[in-house]
Amino acid sequence: MKDVSKERQGQGTDYETYQSVLMLREDCRISSNVEIGALLRHLLLLCCLMALCTVHLQAAEIWVSTSGKDANPGTEMQPKATLKAALRQARELRRLNDASIKGGIVIWMQGGTYELTEPILLRPEDSGTAESPTTVKAVNGEWPVLSGGRKVTGWKKTEAVPGLPVVAAKNVMVADLPLVNGVLPEFRQLWVNGRKAVRARDVNNDQLPRITSWDKKTGTLGVPAAWFRRFASTKVSGASLEHGFQKPQSIELVLHQMWAISNLRIRTLQEKDSVVLLNFQQPEARIQAERPWPSPMTADSVRSPFYMTNAIEFLDEPGEWYLDAEAGKLYYWPRKEENLQQVVFPFLENLVTAAGTLDAPVAYVRFDGISFAHTTWMRPSLLGHVPLQAGMYLLDGYKLRPPGTPENPNKGLDNQAFLGRPMAAVSYTGVNNTAFLNCRFVHLGGSGLDYVEATFMDLVQDCLFEDIGSNGIQCGRFSAPGMETHLPYNPVDERELCSNLTLRNNLIHNVTNDDWGTEGIAAGYVRGIRIEHNEISEVSYMGITVGWGWQKANNCMRENLVKGNYIHHFAKHMYDVAGIYTLSVQPKSQVIENVVDSIYHPAYVHDPNHWFYLYTDEGSSFITVKNNWCPSEKFLKNANGPGNTWENNGPMVSDSIRSLAGLEPEYRILKTMKL
Repeated sequence: MKDVSKERQGQGTDYETYQSVLMLREDCRISSNVEIGALLRHLLLLCCLMALCTVHLQAAEIWVSTSGKDANPGTEMQPKATLKAALRQARELRRLNDASIKGGIVIWMQGGTYELTEPILLRPEDSGTAESPTTVKAVNGEWPVLSGGRKVTGWKKTEAVPGLPVVAAKNVMVADLPLVNGVLPEFRQLWVNGRKAVRARDVNNDQLPRITSWDKKTGTLGVPAAWFRRFASTKVSGASLEHGFQKPQSIELVLHQMWAISNLRIRTLQEKDSVVLLNFQQPEARIQAERPWPSPMTADSVRSPFYMTNAIEFLDEPGEWYLDAEAGKLYYWPRKEENLQQVVFPFLENLVTAAGTLDAPVAYVRFDGISFAHTTWMRPSLLGHVPLQAGMYLLDGYKLRPPGTPENPNKGLDNQAFLGRPMAAVSYTGVNNTAFLNCRFVHLGGSGLDYVEATFMDLVQDCLFEDIGSNGIQCGRFSAPGMETHLPYNPVDERELCSNLTLRNNLIHNVTNDDWGTEGIAAGYVRGIRIEHNEISEVSYMGITVGWGWQKANNCMRENLVKGNYIHHFAKHMYDVAGIYTLSVQPKSQVIENVVDSIYHPAYVHDPNHWFYLYTDEGSSFITVKNNWCPSEKFLKNANGPGNTWENNGPMVSDSIRSLAGLEPEYRILKTMKL
């Protein structure tokens, strides 16, 4: 075992105190408009973090190692094998009010990969206190990984496989999948030697084909027959085209629609003249046909692009894979000089969930130096995926005829939408005073980290978010359960809010790589959020978004801060986009001293000019946008409300402000980190 006695002697005190002092100093200088209440809340955070500084001096210790056993007592020499068992031991120490926990509890995790069989659940009983927090911490210099994946071994050359393209026949490898928890796994992602592989698809570049027609009444989509036929493994004609594919009902069509994509599972396909007419499975067929926005583009000048995935007939180049889930066989074409020693598939969707309540929250639990890796998100394979925006998918969406609702009878609200939320690897509800420090969220199929609701005074700092399928970080409600999403959210009990969350000095890179309509940081109805000095790049859509509702009515949002971030290489696949974007009324909120540049220009977007560096969208009100550097003054103020202030944004902003944006110097080591 590694000797960490020196590390345990008070290490961390200066780190946490320094960050807290920085936060307090910034609060004092941000603006005279900041309420005293906000300052007091951050003073409370300072006190809480200073209390955490004692954790290494008098804390009880529980040790975890990949070579341990859960029956062990959890000492350094006889560690536990799983975090689950260590948390149970910590829970028992708190239940019994053991004298050893006076200074807190530290769960020391040795390096290595901990393959989870189920998500870890944090309960109110796991809570610490300001004087006695619980910290799950990596041993100094080591990287413990909480993984929802499993390795694939036993690779061999394929023999004759029906449907496999001729070009791939001598190159593709096959392996039998292991049973996981007694069943054959299904998944939508795969990693080979730490690099994400491509789920077999018909287009291997950005030259996407375009639809030919869209019949909203029948939900029938037309695509070029010549394009579809080129992949059929059998020469067929007419209505029997589906027999040209081994498993036509497994094919998924990914449809590009302005600011969101849809994942549509094919139900039937029929050739008519030069077009293949597609119908889709339920419920996505109904939702796609009924929803008002966004919708397929069918004008002669602009037709929605698409690609197809998940057929063995599409496996035609190195780096692609195909899963025959029924047979339990995985096919993969290795890239040049690529061995298959580290092939990992995900089978869990969630790794850690904190499930507190308003009256019994999960409090004072911290992760420090832990990696969260290898998740999938299976809803698109089971129910399709038709999002409204930011990956928030429609459970129902339709036009009201005639328009208007009891809450809005005269102003013509006619766009109804009820939403679900993409799964995240780490999901927190009903928490306060939690923290993620120096953690890594990597190789994830859904979102990375999610502060859902009823969260207060939490901190995410010095973390890496990389190779994530959906939003890197998502936080706050995007509508209350069962509530129409365009109505303002203003809960009677304000403890329901996501409030006073700080996201500081995090590197967010190559996220949104499955669901192109998602974002680096997606904040919904939040209050007092601080998004500061993060660097965000290689995202398919927006960098940072704050707000929800598309409304000029009063709501719960206010005192939000987006400051000193560096956003670049964004809009990789979608338009109607900006580096920083806001929605609805947010009094005393600020977007200041950020740098936004280097936008992508994909060839297939619906409007090549509809992109912006800064974008205050529908209902945005009482927001200060000031001293943000951009290469040009390309901004949009769409249907804004009153009280916004725009001042000194564009290339004229001083070099001193520009040079300070992004990761602060002591955190730039994040750019060198890999799992």
